[in-house]
Amino acid sequence: MKLSIGTVVRPCTVPKFKCVSSSLPVQQTFKPARLGQRWTEYQGVRNWEGLLDPLDDNLRGEILRYGKFVEATYKAFDFDTSSPSYATCRFSKSALFHHCGLPGTGYRVTKNLHVTSGIQLPRWIHKAPNWMSNRTSWIGYVAVCQDEDEIARLGRRDVVVAYRGTTTCLEWLENLRATLTHLPKVGPEPMVGTGFLSLYMSGTAEYRSLQEEVREEIDRLLQRYGDEPLSLTITGHSLGAALATLTGHDITTTFNHAPLVTVISFGAPRVGNRSFRRHVEKSGSKILRIVNSQDPVTKVPGFVIDEEEDEVSSRNAIQVAGLPSWIALQTQWVYADVGTELRVSSRDSPYLSGPTTNVATCHELDTYLHLVNGFVSSKCPFRATATITKVVG
Repeated sequence: MKLSIGTVVRPCTVPKFKCVSSSLPVQQTFKPARLGQRWTEYQGVRNWEGLLDPLDDNLRGEILRYGKFVEATYKAFDFDTSSPSYATCRFSKSALFHHCGLPGTGYRVTKNLHVTSGIQLPRWIHKAPNWMSNRTSWIGYVAVCQDEDEIARLGRRDVVVAYRGTTTCLEWLENLRATLTHLPKVGPEPMVGTGFLSLYMSGTAEYRSLQEEVREEIDRLLQRYGDEPLSLTITGHSLGAALATLTGHDITTTFNHAPLVTVISFGAPRVGNRSFRRHVEKSGSKILRIVNSQDPVTKVPGFVIDEEEDEVSSRNAIQVAGLPSWIALQTQWVYADVGTELRVSSRDSPYLSGPTTNVATCHELDTYLHLVNGFVSSKCPFRATATITKVVG
């Protein structure tokens, strides 16, 4: 069951539950508002205080706009495992937005980004199909706003880093490496998922690590545009959301005079421990974490610390709220949610609710954009007239 952006969906006429149908191709469009001097608020300089409940319409438009940048990473990816170009980008940088249905964004892609698995492969792997042994794949891009009208609307020049979610075999295996590991050069306490860090920092003779690719391009762009109002927005879905969190933290701790760095994540798994969360907050990167209550991916890996719980025993274990007091979990499995949360729910949508809703559907990017479009507030969770919204760039 897949939800198509740009299509109004209505409940199926099946008793006791509702499902998604794309049989009525009707679109609702809106023109993004001028943000002006308030752009820093929408980028999270005050942690989106007063903008999330109820959800500010201008912020809604910006979230959906960045969601379309993430959607382009899926549309551009070559999923054909039989193709010699499997796991690469199907389009040139200059044509990517055009082929992905985003010709009027005002942005230009300046850098392709790649992710490499650090898993040690067995010697016989060269005999396996390419889709099994492929270590490096295209995961997204860096794009810069070049259109003067769009820069005026945004109130600054914006740089976007967009990441897709898990697609390749080795990326799935990296996701399973869920124990926490230390972040290099930031001290012993901040820890993140082993698989996520491996994908972010691993490279080959042919491809440098994702970290190096991002750092090089951000450094180049800061030298070129650093004297004007500038924002860095990192956005991603699923695995891409986890990598976006690592990227935001890396940029703010690497560049001494980095502009406002904002992460907008869709369906992110947990990334690190509580010390990592504190380190992120101290570094200054702002994270808006959009979570679907019915999405199981946002609840893994490991266990999450209760907000009021911070007791570490002499055995270096943490008691987790909701479990018997005699159960102690080693710190390698204890995660903490990072950033400011915007929580939506598939159950609030008249198009997604019901016991037959597929859990995979709850994690899809299309579902997240649909729920953001419909969300009003915690007291009025979904607009009765909400449709799937097409953003006009």
